[in-house]
Amino acid sequence: MPNIGITCYPDQGGSGVVATELGLHLARHGCEVHFISSHLPFRLRSYATNIFHHPVELPEYPVFRSSPYTLSLATTMHDVARQHDLDILHVHYAIPHTASAFLAQQMLQPTNLKVVTTLHGTDITLVGQEPSFFPMTRFLIERSDAVTAVSTFLKEETVRVFGVGEDMEVIPNFVDPRLFLPVQESELRRRLAPKGEALLLHASNFRAVKNVPTVVEVFRQARARHAVRLVLVGEGPELKGIRRLVREQGLQDDVVFLGPSDNLEEILPVADILLLPSRHESFGLVALEAMACGVIPVATSVGGAGEFIVDGSNGFLRHPQDVGGMVEAVDGVLGNPALKLNMAEDARRDATLDFGASCVIRQYLDLYEGLLSHQG
Repeated sequence: MPNIGITCYPDQGGSGVVATELGLHLARHGCEVHFISSHLPFRLRSYATNIFHHPVELPEYPVFRSSPYTLSLATTMHDVARQHDLDILHVHYAIPHTASAFLAQQMLQPTNLKVVTTLHGTDITLVGQEPSFFPMTRFLIERSDAVTAVSTFLKEETVRVFGVGEDMEVIPNFVDPRLFLPVQESELRRRLAPKGEALLLHASNFRAVKNVPTVVEVFRQARARHAVRLVLVGEGPELKGIRRLVREQGLQDDVVFLGPSDNLEEILPVADILLLPSRHESFGLVALEAMACGVIPVATSVGGAGEFIVDGSNGFLRHPQDVGGMVEAVDGVLGNPALKLNMAEDARRDATLDFGASCVIRQYLDLYEGLLSHQG
C-alpha cells in the first residue's frame, strides 16, 4: 500500500471532513497516512493506527505582514515526503494546497512523488475565479498528476470556467454508514424537543452562500402550521446576523444554536428534516450524511446535490429562492407520517448503497494504483 500525505483545511467544512475521513479509511486499508496541516484536523479525535500528523510551523519575521503559509507548507511537505518516502501528496482544495505540493514536488526532483488534487467547490466557484488567483488555479490544475472533483457539476464548472480538466475523474463525497445511523430515541432529542415537536436542522459554516436567512424563513412559516423547532449547528461570519434575525422574528424560544460540533453523527439523527437552501452546493456532504441517518433533506437544486437526491423520492430539491416550495416540502413530510417513513428509508438506502465509504475509497485506491504504475 502507498504512503500518502494528505493536506486539507483542518477546521470544520466539507473538504476537511472528507479529507480526514479518507485518510482514516486509507489507514484501515493498510496505507501509511501523513496529515500535513497547520493543526490537527478536527475529525482526528484520537490515536489511529497508520495515522501521523505533521504540523506546519509558521515563522514570524518583522518583514512579513503575515507568515507565508504556502511556503512553510511546501517546506513541510518536502521534509515529510523525503523522511517518510511518500508516494503521493493528496491535497484537498486547490488554493493554496496544490501550490505548496507543486513546490515540494519540484524541490524533490528527480522524484516519483505524485500530486493529486481534489476540488471541492469554492476553490473553483469562488476563490479560483478571483482575478488574482485565476491563472494560478488553472496552472495548478494542469500541473497536478491527477485531479478529481466531488461531483459532475463541479467538473463541468471547472472545464467551463478554466478551460481545463476534461480528463479529471469524478469521485464523489462519501458517508460511513457505520457512523451515521438512524436513532429512534435519544436524550438529545428529548432535550431539543421537550414537547415532542418536530425538528428542522441546518448545519453549515454560516457563510453567505449557505443562504441561512431562508432557513429561518422556512422555519417561521412551518412553525405557523406545525409544532416544530429549529436546530442550528456551526459557526461563521453570518451567525451574528442570524441570531439577530431570529430575535427580530420573535422565534428565539424555538430556535436552538448548538454552535460548532465535531460529532455531527450524534446530532443529525435527532432531526426530522435537514434544510440546506444554499445558493449553490458543489456536493452538499451534510445532506448525504443526513440521509444516511434517515433524515429527509430539503436542499438546493443548484449544484451537485441532485446527483444523490432524487426529488420527491429520498428528499427534495428546490431553488434557493423558492421559499414556498421548501415550505410545501416540509408541510408534506410533517403532515404525512407514512410519507416521512418511506422517504427516510429510501434516503438511508440510497446514501449508504451508492455513496458508502467502502466503494468510494476503492475508487481512490484505484486512482493511486494507476498513477504509481506509470512512474518514470
